[in-house]
Formats: sequence, C-alpha cells, structure tokens
Amino acid sequence: MVKVPSVPSDPSQGVLAALDRIADQLERPAAELLGRCQRFVHGSTVATNAVLERRLAPVGLLTTAGFRDALEIRRGIRADQWDHRAPWPPVVVPRSRRFGVGGRIDVEGKELEPLDEDEVGAALDHLAADGVQAVAICFLHSYHNPTHERRAAELARRRWPGPRTVASAELAPLVGEYERTSTAVINAGLVPVVGPYLDRLASALAERGLRAPLLLLQSNGGTVPVEALAARPVHLALSGPAAVGGALPAVDRLVPPIGDRSQPGAPSSPRRMVSMEIGGTSCDVAVAVDGSVPVLDRLELGGHHLTVASVDVHSVGAGGGTVAVIDDAGLLRVGPRGAGSVPGPACYGRGGAEATATDAQLLLGRLAPGPAAGGAIELDLDLARRAVVDGVGTPLGLDEAAAAAGIITVLETHLRQAVETITIERGRDPAAMTLVAAGGAGGLHGSTVARALGCRELIVPARAGVFCATGMLDADLRRDRTRSLLGDLGEQAGPGLAAAVDAEEEAVRQLVRREWPADIEPAIARYVELRYPGQLWSVRIPLAIDDDAASLRAAFEREYEGLYGHIQPDGRLEVTGIGVVATGRLAEPPPVPPPPAPLGRPEPDGRRRCWLGPVAGWAEVPVNRGAGLRPGHQLDGPYLIDDETTTVLGLPGDRLAVTATGAYLVDLTSDTGGGGRPA
Repeated sequence: MVKVPSVPSDPSQGVLAALDRIADQLERPAAELLGRCQRFVHGSTVATNAVLERRLAPVGLLTTAGFRDALEIRRGIRADQWDHRAPWPPVVVPRSRRFGVGGRIDVEGKELEPLDEDEVGAALDHLAADGVQAVAICFLHSYHNPTHERRAAELARRRWPGPRTVASAELAPLVGEYERTSTAVINAGLVPVVGPYLDRLASALAERGLRAPLLLLQSNGGTVPVEALAARPVHLALSGPAAVGGALPAVDRLVPPIGDRSQPGAPSSPRRMVSMEIGGTSCDVAVAVDGSVPVLDRLELGGHHLTVASVDVHSVGAGGGTVAVIDDAGLLRVGPRGAGSVPGPACYGRGGAEATATDAQLLLGRLAPGPAAGGAIELDLDLARRAVVDGVGTPLGLDEAAAAAGIITVLETHLRQAVETITIERGRDPAAMTLVAAGGAGGLHGSTVARALGCRELIVPARAGVFCATGMLDADLRRDRTRSLLGDLGEQAGPGLAAAVDAEEEAVRQLVRREWPADIEPAIARYVELRYPGQLWSVRIPLAIDDDAASLRAAFEREYEGLYGHIQPDGRLEVTGIGVVATGRLAEPPPVPPPPAPLGRPEPDGRRRCWLGPVAGWAEVPVNRGAGLRPGHQLDGPYLIDDETTTVLGLPGDRLAVTATGAYLVDLTSDTGGGGRPA
C-alpha cells in the first residue's frame, strides 16, 4: 500500500507515481508488475471534482422552443424548505448558449410539429462561433420518441464529433425534463475534461506493460472497461465512494458474526451493515441490505441533479482534517470545511494554524506524536496544542483537554447523524445493524458512534485506510439500463410489461457483448418502478419472469411500508419505469479461511495516557502495534491499536478479536462504554 500526492494538472501522473512507489517497495521493475497484473481497477475523482469545482468545458444546449430556461428554473424544490435565501449553483450552460428550436413531440410520443432543421443549423452556427467544446440536446418527451434528438445529433456531430455531442435520450431516456437536461449537459461538459485524461492514462499504462484491461469504477459500484465510458463520463460522478458496493459484501463474507464463528463461510443470511468511511476531509456512509448495497437511479452532485445509477452513499464534511472554529454566536462549529492535504492539520507542520480533529486526537492521547503514515508525516504535539488552545480553548474559556474533547464530541455527533440519515430516515434500525468503521480515521470513532446508535457489533476492516481501494477489486462488471414506462399497473402488468422489459434486456446484452470480455456471461436482474398516483418518487421492485399485478403489488407494499410506515391497501399503483442490470463476475472470491485458534491476550507494546470519553475520563491505556497482532488474539477495552493505515480506540467493555483475515471484530454488548470530562 502506498499513498502519493495527486497532480491536479495531470491526474494520470499520480497513478503512475503510485505504481513507481510500489515497484520500489517490491524492488521490481514497474513493467514487470504491470505485465503480470491480472486486474487493474481505477477509481477517479476527476469527474467529481470537475463538477464540484465548476471546471467543465464550455457547453451549448439545444432544446424545444419555449423551454430554454428549464435548466435554470430547475424543480423549485429546496433541500431545506425553511431556507429561501441559499442560492442555487451557477447554471452549467449560460442563457446565451441555450437555444430553443422548432419541433414538438407530445407526451404519447406523437409528432405534433416536425423538427426545424434550419433553426438547428443556425443555433449550431452560433455555438460554434462562441467556441463551445461540446453540445447537449434535450427535446421534450424524447424519452418516448427520440427521432428529433437523433436528427439534431446527426447535424451537431458534423462539428462536434463522437461523444462531444450528447443526446439526452441516448444517455438517460427518463421522464423529468430538468433532470434529463442536467444529466446531458454535465456529461457534455465532462467529455473534453475526462476523455483526454483517460486516454493518457490508458496509453501510459499500456506503454509500461499493462496487458489486462483498464477497468474504471462507476457510480453504480460496478466496473467497466475504460473505452465504454468515453461517451458517458457522467457515470464516474461517484467513482471512489461507490467502491463500498464491493467492499461491504466482502467484509460480511470474510468476517463471521459474533457467536457464529464455528463454521465460517457456511450459508447464512447476510448481515445488515452500515459503514462509515472516514478520511481526511469527509465521511461516506452506506448500508448493505440482503448482501448488497442499494443503488438509486438519481444523484445530486454540487447542487446538480443527475439521472445516473448510483450507490446510495451519504457524505458529510467530517474527517481527520475537519476544521473547528468558533462562530459569530460564540458556538463551536466542526466542519464541513477541511484543512485539505496542504496545509493539512496544524500538527503536520506544513503551515496550518487552525484546529482540526486530528490535532484534537493528538492532544487527547489517541494519536501518538512522531512519525505517522509510514513516515510520510510527523505529528507535532506543540503545534496541535497551540492550534486548539488559540482557536477553541481561549475563546470558550476552556483548557486544552476540554477544548479538544469538545471538538471530538461535536464531530462524533455529526458522524452519528450521518449514519441516522441513511438508516432511520430510510426506515432502517441502526441498532439492528453491524457498524463497519473504515478509512484512516474510522477506527478512532467506531466504538463511540456504534454505542450511541445501539449497535451490538463493530468491525474495523483489515487495511481500513484503503477500504474503498480494496473494495474495487471485489466489484463486478456492471451495466444499468433504465427507461420510463408510464401507465396503470393493472394495464401494464402482463405481456406488455414483459415485452418492454425483454427489449431492454436484449439491449443490455448487446451492450455488454461490445464492452465486456467475451468470456464473461452476464447475470441479469430486472425491475419495475412503482408509485401511488401523485407522488414524486418511485419505489424499485425486483421483477421476475412470472410476476403478475398481484405479486408486484404485494412486493411494493412490503417495501413501501418498510420505508414510510404505512400503505394504501386499495390505492391505485402506477408504473413509472423499467430497468435491467447486468453484472459479470471477474473471478470467484477466495475461500473463507478457517477460524483462527485462540491465542489469548497479547502483551501490550506500550501505554499511552488517553481520554476515553465523558464518563471514563483519562486512563493509562495499553497500546498494541497492529503488525504484532495475529489472528486469534483478543483484547479487552480500553485499548489502542496503532495499525498501518488507522488507529483503533477501544472503550471500556469492548471485546476485540482478530479474525482470520486480519479484521478487528468488536463485541459491544458487555458494557455501556463511555468516558468522563477531561481533567
């Protein structure tokens, strides 16, 4: 495992630098490593950052006459209904580059007015003169009849060839003109940004000896060969955090539940799991239900709504580098702003002066001063003390320990609320779930947050700091295809619905035959989206070949009641969409190793004075090096584990066992845990 700085001017250089570092560690040429590589999976934030930082290429938009402002009007729905002043993000396409053209398709897909090709040509002339690098086309009801979009795209591709012309019906044939337009223009703006980056990376890896296909992680948690994303880089919008789709099921398979360790790998019901992956800037929270992470058909990124299949991940600005400040009302605020990698927390000694969570952890003894991250950084206790005292302690009249404890308490409140957002607000009980604490900072907060949620079991995965990176290796190939289909369930169910889904399945099979390796046979899952009339959002229901209206209603009511707590027993149901998911397993997962023989409790490598929370207070806590622990070892809290990629804090009453795969499995049921006000 290595970590190298990113290179914003050319992100491919960061990937190559990491490869060179690995080759140096293994004392082998990089060409040899790449030549023997069987699977190369890349998760990238290039698309994510381009949207968040508004670095999209200049885009033009063609739309139906009279609807050029739909992109700016949006839906009018605010995340906070009480906040009417927060501005929307700037419109991706300014009004001078949005053109309405003649031609009209009605809601049933019938042509009311032919496409005015002269107006299309004139609009394209204006856009070319304005220097746009890509064009998006979104006409009214094109999800039902895309003929006008296809013709306009033919004309546009004479100037903007290939993927630089984006027709919304080819990308997202779904009801919702605003969302479809937003997806098309974001995709068009990403093509000139992401495409050259991927080309450079693929070429450089091939020149260095990579023979395996370069796979990219998509927002849906699945991988796809790099060539397949040239025309749809918007599907990389959540690449990176989406790796939890492979990581969580792998953890469940490799770590037997507490009290069921006798037969690891034996068939059993998958755990209900919730993970919080805490890095330097943010915490990404996801759940696994029935052995998989839920995938939604919509995504919000930087205030822009996208109709993109995406793993259901909730992110908050709460990580090791999260900054603590005193606001104008004299209250302590922790996040969402972070210190970044430069200058980073004050204790890094790189010029940072603001107090961060890492500085507070260092003052509380949970982190040790001195070399960290394999010697890449040096944690300076005096710099941390100065930042916490000056930024928080003095303004609030607190000593350094109380100020540091306050920072951690507020941060962990944000973490708990983030987990509750994706569990309680989705109709799930977190107390009935296993918490997986991952990321570089996850082990420090896992026990406290799990106990606050009522969880009985905590897992800190092996190599927790690279949780998502390892999850990429367990990700399947995946291709999603969804389209709108409107009508009453009673009218749609039966041969008509089956025929429509059959057509989508055949389209998906044709796509994967072109995109995937020839020896991968796709597994197909079909679904239908249902809702009560008048509702804004639909519920996705798995669709079997022999399902009829009654079985679909029963499945919908079970899912709906779990989400919202009630149903309408005699309510009419509408079909809003259908879809097909194709997945391809790249390799069989390795077998689960047998349970380790109990090794008892290892001798600590040292002790550290550490704050354990507002009940237990300060204590001399035994410290073990992760490298010295073996499968079968057990620890009783309190304890600290200084591991290669994380630090694990155990509270009084925690009982930790090292599993056969090196993960830390913690039983939280023996005590209430906690800690006391710092002295």
